[in-house]
Amino acid sequence: MSLVQVSDLTVDFGDLRAVDGLSLRLEQGAALALVGESGSGKSTVASALLGLHRGTGARVSGSVEVAGTDVARAPEDALRRLRGGKAAMVFQDPLSSLDPYYAIGDQIAEVYRVHTRASRRAARARAVDVLDRVGIADARRRSRSRPHEFSGGMRQRALIAMALACEPELLIADEPTTALDVTVQAQILDLLHTLREETGMGLLLVTHDVGVAAESVDDVLVMRHGRVVEHGSVGAVLGAPSEAYTRELLGAVPRVDAPRALPEASQEAVLESAVVEEGVVEGHVVEEAVVEGVVHGEAVVEGVVHEEAVVEGVVHEEAIEEGVVLEAVGLRREFGRGKRAFAAVDGVSLTIRRGETLGVVGESGSGKTTLGRMLVGLLEPTAGEVRDIGHARVGVNPAVQMVFQDPVSSLNPRRSVGESIADPLRARGERDEGRIRGRVRALLERVGLEAAHYDRYPHEFSGGQRQRVGIARALAADPHVIVCDEPVSALDVTTQAQVVALLGELQRELGLALVFVAHDLAVVRQVSDRVAVMRRGRLVESGPADEVYGNPQDPYTQQLLAAVPALDPEIAARRRAARRRAAAQESARHESARRDADLRDADRRESAVT
Repeated sequence: MSLVQVSDLTVDFGDLRAVDGLSLRLEQGAALALVGESGSGKSTVASALLGLHRGTGARVSGSVEVAGTDVARAPEDALRRLRGGKAAMVFQDPLSSLDPYYAIGDQIAEVYRVHTRASRRAARARAVDVLDRVGIADARRRSRSRPHEFSGGMRQRALIAMALACEPELLIADEPTTALDVTVQAQILDLLHTLREETGMGLLLVTHDVGVAAESVDDVLVMRHGRVVEHGSVGAVLGAPSEAYTRELLGAVPRVDAPRALPEASQEAVLESAVVEEGVVEGHVVEEAVVEGVVHGEAVVEGVVHEEAVVEGVVHEEAIEEGVVLEAVGLRREFGRGKRAFAAVDGVSLTIRRGETLGVVGESGSGKTTLGRMLVGLLEPTAGEVRDIGHARVGVNPAVQMVFQDPVSSLNPRRSVGESIADPLRARGERDEGRIRGRVRALLERVGLEAAHYDRYPHEFSGGQRQRVGIARALAADPHVIVCDEPVSALDVTTQAQVVALLGELQRELGLALVFVAHDLAVVRQVSDRVAVMRRGRLVESGPADEVYGNPQDPYTQQLLAAVPALDPEIAARRRAARRRAAAQESARHESARRDADLRDADRRESAVT
């Protein structure tokens, strides 16, 4: 009997059909990925396997059998035994799945006790054991930590440990790596692969990331609008897809080995969109400007502005020659006080030029977001300064706007999106409500939404649409720099491609400079002219994107690039093996260092006695 057997599954929410006649089979020890865009029905299928739609008002029909349990007909006590006992689920957001008031170990122990009736002592020992199994260092001590004391990757490992506590036959992982950086993502995927090998459990992976599927599974099922589009082995589906939609999905996946390919803006567009309209564009003098007397003639030689040039006091002389619109000079930001103080950003200097995109990459905790917030003025540097067109700025700078990672939390749910977009207009003194509404409607249309959406609320939009609202709000202030903080991290690949294309189009038309902060190296490769790599608050490497990606100099950059998921399953397997060897070598070095330290301590104690 198959571990999972689904026949003609249909799930309706009111008038919406989320899943339409889906059938699939998963054998013991096998791995299957459900792949598709947001709204394709992937998570609905995963929830149906555990009967989570009961009592929600959803209408479910068809046959679902998991580990010998008929989910549709099973009584509640049988479903409770199935959930967590025979089949376990790892959800996308570990923070919403873990209770913030209880220690991680206590939560895992509770699951184990519910299903096994074990003693408290045995349950706590089991919690430590599974935390150690999923790679949590010093598991006994960390089992007493609460969720907020764990990093994102550690919280996801804790959820996997909770799922493994009762040794389930099936693990359902719903977008388990969506918000994780590439190195932690690779660790989680390697962990899932190792657990499959060691325990023989089956894996159902729900993901919109095709690269994650290539790294983790044997078979792929592609979904669209609740239906199966294509189903087959991972090599066949990703290597030679037969359906147009699958090819479209693969075509939208950003790749680190593909150079940025954006059409160049016309000279007219550059001139029209220049931030400095008084005659200087990229450090060169527009010919008409000399005639009009904007630039002093003695400062011009062959149309290039000298450093000593006085351009009517508009541009700081150091910023003229290179067309620099924003600079970070020795930025440092500390959090905490006294012995607990730490530097989230430590001595970072960089420049952003008109019309270019600077990508900032690094793992979670590397200081990317803190740097972005200082560039915008939302955080004050502990040391260093931010210069806007050569002039030092303190506080929020209207000319530098931000698009945040999570559009849900950055938009007020009690206000219409039109009112949120209008805030920058009112902040700079606009009082004519007719002009405000007209400007907001134009911005909505500019980012691909409808003017009639002015009075809608954030919950009425999809994730990609909410991110477009965030971009419109940033544009309302007429900025010359937009800092994008993980703007596409939670979006599926096609929506991601649409948002990236929109930002590129706006950049070309308006002459914007973009700072694109992200942990996804493939997306950064797609959009960036230059790249800065951060680690532990410091800049470890920077330069043109082609050079950084094609010939990385710093070992950390090389490590990041090696962790990017590969669409070829064979390449993915080789990379996984290489990571295992490197991890084993690192573990052996640590063990050797520990033994040496123990020997030195023993020698010192012996010397003290004698």
